[in-house]
Amino acid sequence: ENSCARCGAAALQGMAAHTEGMLRSPTFLVGTEKQRGILDEFQRRDQHFAEEYQKNKPLCFSARAYQKTHPGKMRNGHKDADATLASPMLLGVADGVSQLEEFGMDASELPNELLRSCEYLGMSQLIPDRPVNPQDGYRGPVSLLKEAYEETESLGSTTVLLAILDNSTKIHGKIHPMVAVLTIGDCELLMLRRLQGRNSHLQAVFHTEMQRIDGHVQTPLQLARVDERVDPEFDEELALEVIERGSAVHCVSAYEGDIIVMGSDGVFDNLFLDEVVDICNQALVPPKTGTFVPTQPALLSQIAKRIVEESHAKSKVGKGGLLPETPIGRGGKMDDTSVVVSEVVEWTKVHSEVWAQVRRQRQWKNVVTCGGMDSIGCRGCRDTAPFVDHEEVDLRGHHARDGPAHQLPRQQSSFDSEADGDRDQCVIA
Repeated sequence: ENSCARCGAAALQGMAAHTEGMLRSPTFLVGTEKQRGILDEFQRRDQHFAEEYQKNKPLCFSARAYQKTHPGKMRNGHKDADATLASPMLLGVADGVSQLEEFGMDASELPNELLRSCEYLGMSQLIPDRPVNPQDGYRGPVSLLKEAYEETESLGSTTVLLAILDNSTKIHGKIHPMVAVLTIGDCELLMLRRLQGRNSHLQAVFHTEMQRIDGHVQTPLQLARVDERVDPEFDEELALEVIERGSAVHCVSAYEGDIIVMGSDGVFDNLFLDEVVDICNQALVPPKTGTFVPTQPALLSQIAKRIVEESHAKSKVGKGGLLPETPIGRGGKMDDTSVVVSEVVEWTKVHSEVWAQVRRQRQWKNVVTCGGMDSIGCRGCRDTAPFVDHEEVDLRGHHARDGPAHQLPRQQSSFDSEADGDRDQCVIA
């Protein structure tokens, strides 16, 4: 038994003393050699093309995030180690390993610094029509995450889930936006689309898989940087190996009106996929007309909050004195829970102007917070409906050709059903 295993066992005993009443224990650190031996089992490099008609225009995310420590963990003094990112070209969830608190580390530092670095690189490389030096261009999610990790200094260990909107793929000379999804660990992504026409309900079209060592809910694959207190054998080269060899990468066709839900394991260990889909359909009613109007960001926030609340409710005794069913058994688990809910919308000139201003003002340091990017990332998709936050930019008219946005705040898009032709490639490396 190596020193890391002994330290982990000691930490587990210490945490058990503080988690009385919890249905299951939280995530634990996985040692260096254990991870190195299983990376190839988790690697995926897949492309998922949906050959439907698409307008020749770039797309982006309109997104909101919400996170909350489970009340059961708050009572025991645990700090929320999750981080979220909701920006126009890149979404992220990082779930820090709270066990490292037992070694005197702040488990939230690496997740937050890592997503800040990813956001800076992503918005530098992916903004449509923005000149970028070839050596600084986007080379895929693996390269982006490697560069982001190398820019960080914090100690910690975290799972990572990224969704990157790449407008560089073309079919028949037309832009065919793709979402590149990178997973390390057990955060999950669910993509929804209106498959049966413009007035149909949202259905799941893509879902990632969890990466868990030996299938254990407490030991996901992790991206780490630790010192001798935790693992004397740690080598930063292993972290780069995890990104290169252990990550699962999928490229998925993206269409205006697609809904993307990203969540930590605290969501998808507690809620079945159809429960998440139902929450989205209850809030996002089918449009009454064929025109597309972006969803109000405030409504996306409401969906994210409800998903978290429903996740936490699974650890409460229900009718008949029984705990509710979950994917991992009755009662699920008490955990930090974070969600990003996004809608795919058109990238417009207004988005460009807003982000040019953001860069000039050098506001990157404020982009990632414990609740993600709230007041900047979706300005290009907002109008003056009554429930829009007072500080949001009034962009009435930028969707004028799609219909009167102020009259249809909740309507979603679908997509036309004409088949497109041959396939191009999405950058994965």
